[in-house]
Amino acid sequence: MAKDLTQQHIDSWLNGNFDQDTKKEILRMQADDPAALSDAFYRTLEFGTGGMRGILGVGTNRMNKYTVGFATQGLANYLIKCCKQNIKVAISFDSRNFSAEFAKISANILAANDIQVFLFDSLRPTPELSFAVRHLQCNAGIMITASHNPKEYNGYKVYWNDGGQLVPPHDKNVITEVNKIKSVDQVKWDGRPDLIRIIGKDIDNVYLTLIKRLTLNPETVAEAKDLCIVYTPLHGTGISVVPQALSDFGFKNVHIVEEQAVTDGNFPTVKSPNPEEHAALELAIKKAKKVKADIVLATDPDADRVGIAVRDKDGDYQLFNGNQTATLLFHYVLSQTNINPLENNFFLVKTIVTTDLINQIATDYNVECFDVLTGFKYIAEKIREYEGKKQFMVGGEESYGYLVGDFVRDKDAVSACCMIAEMAAYYKTVYHKSLIDQLETLYRQYQYFKEDMVSLTEPGEAGMQAIQQRMTDLREHAPKNLGGQPVLKIFDYKTQCSYNTQTKTSDRIALPVSNVLQFLTADGSKVTVRPSGTEPKIKFYFSVCGNILPEQTLEEVDNILKERIAGLKKDLGLC
Repeated sequence: MAKDLTQQHIDSWLNGNFDQDTKKEILRMQADDPAALSDAFYRTLEFGTGGMRGILGVGTNRMNKYTVGFATQGLANYLIKCCKQNIKVAISFDSRNFSAEFAKISANILAANDIQVFLFDSLRPTPELSFAVRHLQCNAGIMITASHNPKEYNGYKVYWNDGGQLVPPHDKNVITEVNKIKSVDQVKWDGRPDLIRIIGKDIDNVYLTLIKRLTLNPETVAEAKDLCIVYTPLHGTGISVVPQALSDFGFKNVHIVEEQAVTDGNFPTVKSPNPEEHAALELAIKKAKKVKADIVLATDPDADRVGIAVRDKDGDYQLFNGNQTATLLFHYVLSQTNINPLENNFFLVKTIVTTDLINQIATDYNVECFDVLTGFKYIAEKIREYEGKKQFMVGGEESYGYLVGDFVRDKDAVSACCMIAEMAAYYKTVYHKSLIDQLETLYRQYQYFKEDMVSLTEPGEAGMQAIQQRMTDLREHAPKNLGGQPVLKIFDYKTQCSYNTQTKTSDRIALPVSNVLQFLTADGSKVTVRPSGTEPKIKFYFSVCGNILPEQTLEEVDNILKERIAGLKKDLGLC
C-alpha cells in the first residue's frame, strides 16, 4: 500500500503542472537513486510540535516551493473558513537557503486569496514574528525556518492569532485543508502586490522597547555594565536584534563573533548551527578566552533558542544544558519578583521533559507551576488559557527555549539573552559569584537533578516504522525495573492514563493526546520516550536526582547520578 501511495505521489508530480527542472530531477532520481526517490515521495510532510520541517529538495516529503505552496493554500483556505474577511497574516524568515524565496511565495499565495500580508523586509527572529502577529492583530503568522537543524533542512511554522504556534484543533484542520489540495493547479500562485505590506524597523522598535522593560534590576545592570559578553548568532537572525537588545539593557562590553555574524544558510563555520552542541560554540569560546568574557551567548538561526557558557575559576568555560539555564532563570525571576503570598496569582510553565527541580523551586515560592506536553506551543496555550486571570512569569523547556513576559508567545532567545546577562551581572555584582556558583547553591538548597537525553535517528519510511514499533513494544511490554529500581508508575499520554504498578490502579492524565511514555522508578528516576514531531528521531529523556550532603562535593554526587543514568540506558538497550 505504501509503495502504491509513493508511486501515486511521483506520478502526480510527473504528470502535473510542475516545472521542468522538478520533473527532470524526479527522472534523474528514478534512474540513478530510486531509494532517494522513494524517501522523497513516500509521505507528505505534516505539522508536528514545531510545524512542517524537512530536507530541501524535490518531493512531497521535502521542503520546496510546491510543498510550501500547498501548505500556504491550505492555510489560506482554513483562514477564509474561520475568519471570513479582513484576514491578516504576518510572515518572517531566517537565514536558511530558500527561506526568503519561500516567504515571498507564501506572501503571494495569501495575497492571491485576498489576504492582507505583512512581510518583513529581511530576516527576523521567530519571536519577533510571534510578537508581530499580536502587535498587528493578525489572524495568523508564518515563519520560514528549520530552527537549529543542519543546513540541508528548512521548515514552515504557522502561528495563530495569539502569537502561539498552532495547537488543536487548528493544526489538524490546517493539514486537512492542505491534504484536500490534490493538484498544483489548486494553488493561487500570483498575488496582488497591493495586499503585501513590507514591515521592518517599525516592528523592531516596539519589540525592543518591550524587551527592555523586562529588566528586574536596572540599577545592578548599570553597575555591571562592563560585564564581558561574547555573542554569536551562528549565521542566523539573532544578529538583526540581539546586539541592540543587549545594548538597550545597558550592556556595552559585548563582543560579536564576526565570522558567525554573516548570515549564511550553509553555516560555513559549524557542522550544525545548534547551540546545544559544544562544537557550535568553539569559535565563541575561543574569543571568550581571548577577551576573558564572563559569559558566552549563542542563538540558533531563528533566534528562539539560546545556549550559554560561563567562565569558571580556572578560566575555562563550562557549557550549561537547557535544564540548568532554565533552573537559574526561573529561580532568578521568582527571587526578584515581589510575590504577595496572600494575593499570589503568578504562574510558571514548563514541559514534562524539563527538570523537576523547577517544580521544587516553584513550591518553595508558593507559585503554581504547570507541566505541559513537549513543544512551546503548549506553553503559549497555557498563557492564553489564563490570560486576564493569572499573571505569567516565565516558561521554558529543556531544549534551550525560554520566555519571560507574555508579549511574545513562543520561546524568545532575544529577551532570554538579556535576562541571562542581567542574571550573570546580578550574581557577580551582589554576591561576587558566577552562574556556576549560583547553580551549585540551588543544587545544595534543593536537590541535585541530573538529566540526559539519547536521540536515535531512523531515516526514511523504514525508520518511521521502526520508531512506531519501538513505541508499541514499550507499551505492550513495559519494563518492570529500570536501573535496578522497580517501576512504580507508567504515564501513557497516548491513552491519557497513568498506571500505578503497586496499587494496580489507573488515573486520567489531563493533557492532550500525545505519543509519549514516561516511567517513574522507586528512587525518583524518570524516563520519558517520545518520537520527534519534526524529525525522524525517537528521543529518550533521563532524569535522576539526589541530595548533596555537606561533606560531599558536587563532582562526587554527579558521578553517582551518572552511574544511575547509565543503568537506565543499559536496561533500555541504549548502551
